[in-house]
Amino acid sequence: MSIIYDKERRLFKLDTSGSTYVIGVYEENYILGLYYGAKIPDMHFDDFCDRTPNASFSLANPVITENGFTPDTAPMEYGCSGEADFRISALSIKNKNGDSVTDIRYADHRIFSGKKPLPGMPSTYANSDSEATTLEIDAVDSVSGALVTLVYTVFENQPVMTKSVRVKNTSDEPMILQRVFSSCNDFVTMDFDMITLNGRYAKERSIDRHPLSHGVQGIESKRGVSSHVHNPFVALAKHTATEDTGEVYGFNFVYSGNFSAIAECDFNDTTRFIMGIHPEGFEWTLNADDTFYAPEVVCVYTSEGIGEMSRIYHRFYNNNLIRGKYKTEKRPLLINSWEAAYFDINTEKLLAFAEVAKELGIEMLVMDDGWFGHRDNDRSSLGDWFVNTRKLPGGLKPLVDGVKAQGLKFGIWYEPETISPDSELYRAHPDWIVHVDNRTPMIGRHQYVIDMTRQDVRDNIWDQMNEVLSSNDIDYVKWDFNRNIADAGSAVLPKERKGEFFHRFVLGTYELLERLVSNYPDILLEGCSGGGGRFDPGMLYYSPQIWSSDNTDAIDRLDIQFGTSMCYPASCMGAHVSASKRTGYETKGRVAMWGTFGYELDPRKLTEEEKEIVKQRVSDYHRYYWLHRNGDLYRLISPFEDRYKAAWEIVSQDKSEMLFTLVYMKQQTASMLFLKFKGLDPEKYYFCEQNGKTYSGAFLMNAGLNLTDAANSDGGSMTLYFKEK
Repeated sequence: MSIIYDKERRLFKLDTSGSTYVIGVYEENYILGLYYGAKIPDMHFDDFCDRTPNASFSLANPVITENGFTPDTAPMEYGCSGEADFRISALSIKNKNGDSVTDIRYADHRIFSGKKPLPGMPSTYANSDSEATTLEIDAVDSVSGALVTLVYTVFENQPVMTKSVRVKNTSDEPMILQRVFSSCNDFVTMDFDMITLNGRYAKERSIDRHPLSHGVQGIESKRGVSSHVHNPFVALAKHTATEDTGEVYGFNFVYSGNFSAIAECDFNDTTRFIMGIHPEGFEWTLNADDTFYAPEVVCVYTSEGIGEMSRIYHRFYNNNLIRGKYKTEKRPLLINSWEAAYFDINTEKLLAFAEVAKELGIEMLVMDDGWFGHRDNDRSSLGDWFVNTRKLPGGLKPLVDGVKAQGLKFGIWYEPETISPDSELYRAHPDWIVHVDNRTPMIGRHQYVIDMTRQDVRDNIWDQMNEVLSSNDIDYVKWDFNRNIADAGSAVLPKERKGEFFHRFVLGTYELLERLVSNYPDILLEGCSGGGGRFDPGMLYYSPQIWSSDNTDAIDRLDIQFGTSMCYPASCMGAHVSASKRTGYETKGRVAMWGTFGYELDPRKLTEEEKEIVKQRVSDYHRYYWLHRNGDLYRLISPFEDRYKAAWEIVSQDKSEMLFTLVYMKQQTASMLFLKFKGLDPEKYYFCEQNGKTYSGAFLMNAGLNLTDAANSDGGSMTLYFKEK
C-alpha cells in the first residue's frame, strides 16, 4: 500500500513513486507534519515532534508537560488561529460564541483506493482506482463543532500528492469560515529559494527566484481571477538547486479565482507554507450539516532539479487533469481572425481567409470577436449572443457551411462572464451586473462583469450559447474574460453572505463550463483571459488549452513560454504565428511549435515565399505533433539568464527521438556556443537529419555540439532533429 498507518506509533506514511510524506498523531490528538521529502522505507519519527520551546513566550498545553511541547513551534499539519500557534493560519472559524479561536484534534481516518472528485470544482483524477490511494483524516474542534477533513491522495507511479480540505458543521448553530487554506506544510529549515511566476498583461509568467527571509512573503490575487500578475504556482527550491540537480517542492493551486500562497520563516529558522483561497473578502456561513469544500493543491517533490519538477507536472496534467476527447486526440491546426481583422469581419472576408488557409494546410478557421449583437468595437453587445446579420447575412449557417465545404473545421469566440452597458441584455436586466448598493460600479474595457453567482444569469447565458452551438456545426470555442472583478457584490446575496461572492462566482463559472463540455464533448475548448490572465489548473480541467498571451511576438514569447513551462505542459500552451515584424516566419513558426500551434494573421497578405515557409511549418507540426504533445521538455538556455538566446529540447519518453530548437533574441558577437544536450540515452545512437551525422547519446550529453556559427543573428533560429538509429 502506498499509504499505511502504524497504529502503535500513530503515524501515517504516504509514499508516491519518489517521495514520502509522514503525519503523526501526538498526545492530546494534535496532528503533526513530520516529514516531506525523498522516499524512505522506515518510520523512525518518534522524536520528530520535539521543537525548541519558549523562544518567544511560547505557550504549552497544560496537559502535556514532557518535551516542552507547544503549538507555537510544533510542526502543525494544519495550523489554526488563536490556540497558541502564532504563525500564519490555514484555518479560522468564528463560532457561536463570536470568537475565532480554532483548535482541531484527530478523531478518525480512512484509507481507500482511488480518488474522489470535488463537488462542483475541478480536481485531478485517477484513471483507475489502482492508480492512486487516498487518506482522509477527520479532525474536530470540540467547541465549534467543526469537522475538518484533511484529504491526501498519492499517485502510485508518479511523485505527486494532492491535498484538499473540507469542513462540515456538526453543531446546531451556524459557524462562519474566515479562512480555509487547502494546504499547509511546516519545514524544519528556511534554506529555500521561492520561485514564482509573475507578470502583467502581455508579459505573463516571468520567472522570479529569491531566497526566503525571516517574516512573511508570498504571492496572491484579489482580482477575482488567478491573474496576469501572479500565477497560483510556487516552488520552494534549495539554494543550490539547478535545472538538473537539487531538492525542489512544487505547489500548484487548482483554482481560478482569488488565491494566496504565503511562506513564513520564524525565529527557529523554520518555514510554514500555505496555499488556498485568499482570506481577504472571503467569509462563508455554514449552517448545521452544511459542508464547505476547499479546492486542491498539487504537490510535487523531486531531488533532481527544477527541470524534473516541471516534467512531473507536465506528465501529470496531461494524464490526470486534462480530460475529454482532446486529451488524446490530435488537435486541429487553426487560424484565428483576431489579429487579421479585429472587429471588421464578414462572411466574404472569412471565407476568403478559409480558402487561402486550406491551401496552406491549415485545418480550422476561428472567428474571433465581433460576430454578435451590433458589435463593431469593444463598446457594445457583450451579453447579446445572437448573430450580427449585418456582418453575417443569413446568420452563421452560410459561413459555417462555406468553411466546411472547403474542408476546414469552424470555431467561434465568446466572453460569457461579461456584459456591455450598450446591450439588450443589460437594458433588460441592469441588476445582473456585479455591483454593490449605493456605489457606482467600476467599468473596464467598456464592460461590466455579469453576476455568475446567479442561476438565472447562467441559464440565460447558456440558453443563448446553446442556441448558436446546437444549430451550427461548431468544432471549437474560445472562452475569454477581459476583466478583473471590483465592486464584488450580487443583488441576490443577503448581507450575511456577501463574503461568499468571489467563491460563488468561480463556482458559477465552473458550472457553466461543465455544461458546455458535457453537452458538447466534441468541441475543443480554449480558455483565455486577455491572453494569460487565467492560466491555471482549474481552467485546464475544462479547456485542454489556454491562450498563453495576447503578445504574439516570437521574441517576447520566449520569456512567456519558458515561464509557463515551469508547471504547465506544451499541450495546453496556446501559441500562434502572427505578422509581428521582429523575426521571420521560420523563427515565429519554431517558437509557436512549442505550444498548441496556429496562425493569427491575414493569410491573403502572405507572399509566395512566406506561404512556402508556412507550408513547411505546417508539415513540421504534423510530423512532430506527438513528440511535442507527449515528450519531455528540457530547458537548455533560459532567456531569463541569457538575454541573447534561448534553447530547449523535446525528448520522447522512450528516448528514441529529440527535437532541439535554438533562437537568438539578438546577435551575440565574439561568442562561442558549445552546447550539451540532456535527457537522451547514453547507450543509444542518434542520427541528426540536418547534418547527416550519427552520435551516441553519451557524446551529445557529455561533449555536445559546436553551434557557434548557428543562427547567430537578430531573430535567427535553428532546429535539429535526432532519431534513434
